Amino acid sequence: MLKTGIKNIIPILIILIFNNFLAVLNAQKLPENKIVNDTIRKKDTIVVKKEQLDDVVESKADNIRNDIPKKMTFLNKKAQVKYQDMQIDADYISIDWDKSLIFARGELDSLGKIKTPAIATQGGKKYEYDEFTYNIKTRQAIAFNARTEESEGVIVAEKTKKYNDSVFFMRRGKYTTDEYFIKKKDTIADYYLLAPNIKLIKGKNKSQVITGPIQMYIEQVPTPLIMPFAILPFSDKRSAGILIPSFGEREDVGFFLNGLGYYQPIGDHFDLKILTDIYTKGSWNFRPEVNYKKNYRYTGNFSADIGTTIRGIKGLSDYSKASTYRIAWRHQQDQKANPFLTFSASVDMVSNKFYNNTVNNNYAFNQNNLNAQQNSTVSVIKRFLTLPVTITGTTSYSQNFSTGFSDLKLPVVNVAINQFYLFKPKTGVRQGLLENITVNTGLNFNNYVQTNAGELFTKTMWDKMQTGLKNNISLGTNTTIAKYFTFSVNANIDNALTTKTLTRFYNPLSNKVEDVLNKKIAGYSSFTTGASLQTVLYGMLNFKKGSPIQAIRHMMTPQIGFSYSPDFSAPGFGYYKNYYNDRGEMTQYSIFDRGIVGTPSSQLVQAMTFSINNNVEMKVKSKNDSTGVRKLKIFESLNFNTSYNFAAPSHKWSIFQFSGQTTLFEKLNLNTSLALEPYQILFAPGEDTGIRTENFGHFSVQGFNAQLSYPLSDAIFRKKDEKQDLSKKYSTKGEIRNENYYFDEDNYARFEQPWTLNINAQYGYTRSLTRFGNKMASIGLDGSIKLSPYWNLNGNLYYDVITKEIANTRIGFSRDQRSFTINFNWIPYGQYKVYDFFIGIKANILRDALKYKDRSFTQPNAPF
Repeated sequence: MLKTGIKNIIPILIILIFNNFLAVLNAQKLPENKIVNDTIRKKDTIVVKKEQLDDVVESKADNIRNDIPKKMTFLNKKAQVKYQDMQIDADYISIDWDKSLIFARGELDSLGKIKTPAIATQGGKKYEYDEFTYNIKTRQAIAFNARTEESEGVIVAEKTKKYNDSVFFMRRGKYTTDEYFIKKKDTIADYYLLAPNIKLIKGKNKSQVITGPIQMYIEQVPTPLIMPFAILPFSDKRSAGILIPSFGEREDVGFFLNGLGYYQPIGDHFDLKILTDIYTKGSWNFRPEVNYKKNYRYTGNFSADIGTTIRGIKGLSDYSKASTYRIAWRHQQDQKANPFLTFSASVDMVSNKFYNNTVNNNYAFNQNNLNAQQNSTVSVIKRFLTLPVTITGTTSYSQNFSTGFSDLKLPVVNVAINQFYLFKPKTGVRQGLLENITVNTGLNFNNYVQTNAGELFTKTMWDKMQTGLKNNISLGTNTTIAKYFTFSVNANIDNALTTKTLTRFYNPLSNKVEDVLNKKIAGYSSFTTGASLQTVLYGMLNFKKGSPIQAIRHMMTPQIGFSYSPDFSAPGFGYYKNYYNDRGEMTQYSIFDRGIVGTPSSQLVQAMTFSINNNVEMKVKSKNDSTGVRKLKIFESLNFNTSYNFAAPSHKWSIFQFSGQTTLFEKLNLNTSLALEPYQILFAPGEDTGIRTENFGHFSVQGFNAQLSYPLSDAIFRKKDEKQDLSKKYSTKGEIRNENYYFDEDNYARFEQPWTLNINAQYGYTRSLTRFGNKMASIGLDGSIKLSPYWNLNGNLYYDVITKEIANTRIGFSRDQRSFTINFNWIPYGQYKVYDFFIGIKANILRDALKYKDRSFTQPNAPF
């Protein structure tokens, strides 16, 4: 009887508990503030509370267990919970219905460590973590070892607290853009930025990370690269950011930070970059730069270098302090913007000794310190749809650092008429001399002055300015004679006006010849004419069948011509005058000397011109060519020219000029030129300057120049398919971090080592009427070698053979560290002895945030 009672009690208790549970659930489903009538007391009312959840919680797993008294649900193996836009996938999930908390954990291994992380997906974004606690009601969460991917990077934090869908706080977070780590090819990032505290703010279109002190780690080793804070924007748009500097040492000014600054975008078309260079011996440099761009319209930038260079120790003889400046403006109009009006500018104004005193090491690496002059130009070009006219307006400023003078043209206006045929037939092909007559003409208006920095835009400068107007008319025609000869005729007419004329005289007090420019309008007209006859001759030398050399072809282009120009130095023209020099000799000069419109010819010219151009090629057998033969150029050009002036009172023959260009062994480029003096030059005892006599046939070298360049590379000494055979020769390819390597049977790495070496040599000799002449000779090497797939070594060396000194040298190496690059450059010789070290992250997101940019030594004024 007792046993039967006990058996009945257990089902009764289960039924009562189940009924009670259903009653609670039914009560929660009643609408808010609904009045429920009690069956016993009809006047009693119950106000039902609002539901705790706004939506249904869906769950599934291989193993599900409900603890009804504790109001808990446990899910094991392939567990998943969905609530609104949140989905949680984990190995283990527990739901506390009373506290509205979801706890999830990744899969554990035999040692109790997380083997497979849990994943939370919200709004299409995935988050990985070891453990995760989520409050369904407040939508707040706490995660441990959470992995959050943002843009091109990933953040891994020891503890992450989610305040809402937009704000996350992280403790000891590591940020990296290492692709291998992001794609889980590697468990260790090659670099990361570590911050003790991180705030992640997520927006609809952009997100950003704000940190406290942040330090860079490379291969888990801390570096001295520490910033007090960082703001990393994650957006497709441009964002403000810190400009990371390079650091190093320069012998004359000390240790430095180069290029430290800030970047700020301004609207959609502008941005501002502010850079500073700081040196331990007191030198500094400030470099603002504004870039602007409007698609399909124009691009450009303004930049400046303002600084002070301090050398030596104050109070000692070697102490010096120099202020420098540089102002630059670049503007380029898009060709599609306006085909009839084009505006461009390339302005670059510097202090006279800027390149010798600047502390911006970029100029040393780019060898700008060798510049002898600086040029600036602003131009406007106007074209017309219906008129054959092009109007060009130009303003230019040229600084000569050797003399300290500057040439200013303000402005130059050129009106050019498009070439046209004077007697062009209405139909058919042009024939004969008349129908082929072409006319080119134009008008040039010029304002020019040579001044110095102190006189710039002062009354003195305006008084020295010259104004000139010049018109040129050029006519030419040609026709074919007897099928093989081309006969050409040409004529040129110049008309010029100027506001300044020259008076030259010898001053016995100063014992110098002095020039005085007079404010006087004067002009001249001159003309020249000429004719030439030209043909082409071919010669072919064929070899026996089977010979390695198949044939040699020689193409010769001889030309004979005649030119005529009147003598405009006759007194009747008034273009030339005379003065007595220091020896009492009457010397002729033109009143247009030192002017801007040129001078008319000072002697009668009735000259016969001779020229011969040659081209020699050879055909040889070739197994690598589909035709079985290939062409080799023996001489691309071998030219000779001279002239004989019948009207000259003496020295009727001109200098004999020779020039040649060839490519030997298909790689060795050689350019040469030679000038021979046909008359004998005699030197008096003890004199270094000679006198040109009338003795023809005593040839002497007046000038010789040779330039040689030989580009070498590994491709020259390698078979065509050798690179492809590397994968066939070694079957084992490297895995993570070693994908660019192949391994042999002994497990030694095999990889390509491409290299280049450019050999340049130059020799120059000029003599004129001097006894010994001047020589110039130099040898240059420029090369690079890839020591491994990730190490690159490059540099250049120039040696002056005459002075036996090293002129310019630069040595540099770069390391591709997968996610970032390391650059080191060193100049061991010369005026600037400097080394520069830079680390830059390659990811586009950090290039924008930290404004890292690859530096190229071939680009002028490349930023560091």
